[in-house]
Amino acid sequence: MSEENPKGKAKGGIAAAKKMTSEQLSERARKGALARWGVKATHKGNFLQHFGVDAECYVLDDSKKTAVMTQRGIAAALGLKNPGGNDFERLINRKSLSAYAGAELLEKIAQPIEFKWVYPGAKQTEITIRGYSADILIDVCNVILAAEAAGKLAKNQDQIAKQARAVVNASAKSGITSLVYALAGYRPEIEEVIQAFKAFVQEEARKYEQEFPNELYLAWHRLYQIPVPTRGKPWKLMHLTRRHIYYPLAQSSGRILDLLRALRDRDPQKKKLFQFLNEIGARALRMHMGRILEMAESSKTGAEYEAKFVTRFGGQQELDFSLAYED
Repeated sequence: MSEENPKGKAKGGIAAAKKMTSEQLSERARKGALARWGVKATHKGNFLQHFGVDAECYVLDDSKKTAVMTQRGIAAALGLKNPGGNDFERLINRKSLSAYAGAELLEKIAQPIEFKWVYPGAKQTEITIRGYSADILIDVCNVILAAEAAGKLAKNQDQIAKQARAVVNASAKSGITSLVYALAGYRPEIEEVIQAFKAFVQEEARKYEQEFPNELYLAWHRLYQIPVPTRGKPWKLMHLTRRHIYYPLAQSSGRILDLLRALRDRDPQKKKLFQFLNEIGARALRMHMGRILEMAESSKTGAEYEAKFVTRFGGQQELDFSLAYED
């Protein structure tokens, strides 16, 4: 079959792809990569330092950022003396506990998650690990406590019940997922912002045509009665550019600007913030500036323009404009 004349499923696949949005294509590519290579973990942690239990935990690079624990880790967290192999599965399948587990939980335990972890370093050694979503640990702890309350635990399982209660109490405030995130050093409030704007902000700076229309600056000069200098732009225009363009862009509450600044700081030679925008970002930038220009040109005074801005982009907090003026 030639690439020029695809047939059958290939032809249908090409036709389907043409109808997909860029987001749908990205999701299809992500699922294809997972099918070929398996899901990977991006962060790793351990309960040892804070809880005295050598139980490893991970955060997966899937759409849910699943918090997982290894089979051995869950067994260790439950206080099993020899937390290796299938000790965890054997525990939950005991008659004293299985009656309280329920079919759904038992099915999840019978189907562990396989994921890959790449050790940092020059060799980049990759291993395959079997584990479970971390919330299964809480489910199992609740099963143990239910069995204890019903008087079904053996005396040699008292320690497991104590450990189960300790785990439930430790995760009660923020949840087991947040606990694993903290132990693994995963900060969703930062990581998710980076991922959300990964298509918006490029890794490397790039140059493209001038995006800012002179009409916008002329409108600002008029509205705020800013004298036109012989060269460069006044500090007030820099302030307005950041506050009215970059900061509310895509209603990001300043996150895009923070990312642009961070990337710009990595390469001081690229002074203009907009040089870090990719094509998707450039399009959003132009659309946003169009709205701002319309507000500015239709306003008679700075106060009227500011009122329109607040109405359209209300709730945006101002920044600390401490960076030096960019030529």
